[in-house]
Amino acid sequence: MKKLFCWVPVFLFLIAPVHAQDYLNHAQLSQKLKSLEAGSGGLAKLQSITKTAGGKDIWLMEIGSGDRASHPAIAVVGGIEGSLLISQQLAVGFIEKLLAASKTDSVKNLLATTTFYVYPAMSPDASEQYFAALKYERSGNATATDDDRDGRINEDPFEDLNGDGIITVMRVEDVTGRYKTHPADAWIMVLANKEKGERGTHELYTEGIDNDKDKLFNEDGEGGIHFNKSLTFDPPYFAAGAGEHPVSELENRALLNLLHDQPNVFAVVSFGPANNLAEPWKFERSKTTARVLTGILESDARFNKMVSDLYKKSVNAKDAPAAAPAKGDFVQWAYFHYARLSFSTPGWWAPKFEIPKDSASAKKYKANEDKNTDVDFLRWAEKEGLDVFVPWKKINHPDFPGKVVEVGGFKPFVRTNPPAKAIDKATTDHTHFLVALANSKPELELLNQKTESLGDGISRITVTVHNKGLLPAVAEIAARNYWVKLINVSLTLTKDQALVSGNRVVVLNNLQPGESQEVSWLVKGKGTVVLDAGAPQTGFKKINITL
Repeated sequence: MKKLFCWVPVFLFLIAPVHAQDYLNHAQLSQKLKSLEAGSGGLAKLQSITKTAGGKDIWLMEIGSGDRASHPAIAVVGGIEGSLLISQQLAVGFIEKLLAASKTDSVKNLLATTTFYVYPAMSPDASEQYFAALKYERSGNATATDDDRDGRINEDPFEDLNGDGIITVMRVEDVTGRYKTHPADAWIMVLANKEKGERGTHELYTEGIDNDKDKLFNEDGEGGIHFNKSLTFDPPYFAAGAGEHPVSELENRALLNLLHDQPNVFAVVSFGPANNLAEPWKFERSKTTARVLTGILESDARFNKMVSDLYKKSVNAKDAPAAAPAKGDFVQWAYFHYARLSFSTPGWWAPKFEIPKDSASAKKYKANEDKNTDVDFLRWAEKEGLDVFVPWKKINHPDFPGKVVEVGGFKPFVRTNPPAKAIDKATTDHTHFLVALANSKPELELLNQKTESLGDGISRITVTVHNKGLLPAVAEIAARNYWVKLINVSLTLTKDQALVSGNRVVVLNNLQPGESQEVSWLVKGKGTVVLDAGAPQTGFKKINITL
C-alpha cells in the first residue's frame, strides 16, 4: 500500500487541468473522442460498437500500448443513467487527461502494462434531453414503449405549462393532499407525517395535462428503455423502462458481448447512481447462503473496502448521500454475473449546508430540524450563486377547475450534475483514482526458480508463482462463474524431453495479494524448457529454464 500511495502525488502534479469545459452533447462528445484518438500516437483506438434506436453511436475507446488484449484491464463505463451528464463527462475527461500525461514515465509505464476499455456514454438518446428545446430528466432510449400498457404509444407526455422550456412539478392545493410545505422553507414540499398529526395541504404532479383522462399525469410520454434498469441481475420485470426482457436493447447487448470478449478485465468502474466507493458494500452472510446470491462475498467485501479507501485518497467522499444499487442495474450485473470486482460512483454530489454561526444567518435561515436534503441543497446553491429552482407560479389548469395550481420546483439535472466550473476538478480527482486502481492490479512474478539434477538425465524444476499486486488474481465471486479465467502455469517441452512427474499445465484457482504457490515438475532430457504463467486479468510471464 505504501508504494501505491507514494506514486499518486507524482501523477497529481503531472496532470494539470486541460481546460474548463461544459457538458457535451453527443455530436460534440463524438468529435472529441475522434480528436483524442487522432492525437494519441496510437495509444487509443476508437470504435462504435453499435447504434441506439435513436441512431447514436455507442463508443468504445481502448487505451494502452503493445498487446492490449494481454494486459490486465479496467472497464470504465459512463452514461449508464441518462440524466447523469457528469458520468459521461468524467469518462471522456479521464481519456483526455490520461492521454495528456502519456509521455511521462509513470503513465507511459502504466499504459505498457495495463489496458483501459472506456465506454463513455451508454445512454446518449436519454442524455440528449439536456440539450433539447424542452428539458426534462430522462432515462430511457428512443425505443417506443407503451408505459401504461393501454395499447397506445406516447399519448400522455409532459407539457410546458408555464412556458419556461423545462419540466418541473405542479402543486395543487387540496385538503386531502399528502404534501405540505417544509417549515424551514415554503418552496420545499414534503410528505405530511400523519403519525405526528400533520395534515397535508397539497398534492404533487409532474408538469402537464391528463391527456388520456385516466387521472394520471405524463405516465406515457417518450419513455424508452433504461440502460441501467434492464440488465440480467435481479431485473424489475414489467416495470416501466425495464423492457420486455433483460438486455433487449442494442446498446446493452453490444456492451455485454464485448465485455465477455475481454477476459483481461479485472475490475469494472461505472459512473452511475449507485455508490459503493463512498460507502462500500457490506458482507451479510444471509445474502450469500441462499440459492440465488444477492450479497457481496466476504473476501470481495474486504477488497471493496480497500478500494473505497483508495477512492477517498483521491476524491472527497464526505457528505455522500445513500446510494444503494437498484434492480436490473449495471454495477450489480458486473459483480454477480460478470464476476469482476465492480465499483460505482455518481462522481459528484452537493456538500451539506451548514448555517453560518452569525446573527444575520440566524435570522435569515430557519432551523432545518429534520435535515431535509432539498432544503440543504437549495441553501447551498444560493450560497454558490446557482439558479436551481423555478419559483412557484399560479396557472389555470383544465384538470383542476377552481383549485389553486402552481408550477415550479427544482430544475431538471441540477441535483445530480455539478455546475460547469466543478467538472474539471471532479474529472482530475477521478482520474487519480482510476490510475491508482490500475496500479493495484493483480500482477504475477516468477520467483525462486531452481533446477536440480537427480541423475539419469532427470531434473527437478521448481518455481514460485507470486501475486505482487494489491488485488486478487480472481474475485471470490468468480468461483461461481465460468467466465473468469484461472491462472495457468504450463511447461513447453521439446521432442527430446519428457515429463516424468507433474502436470504439463497446472491450474491455480487464485492468488490473493502477496500470496505465493510453489509448483514443481520432474523432466527428463537436456536443453531448455519454457515456463509460462498467467491469466488474462493478471498478465503473463514467461521464462526459459535450462536443464
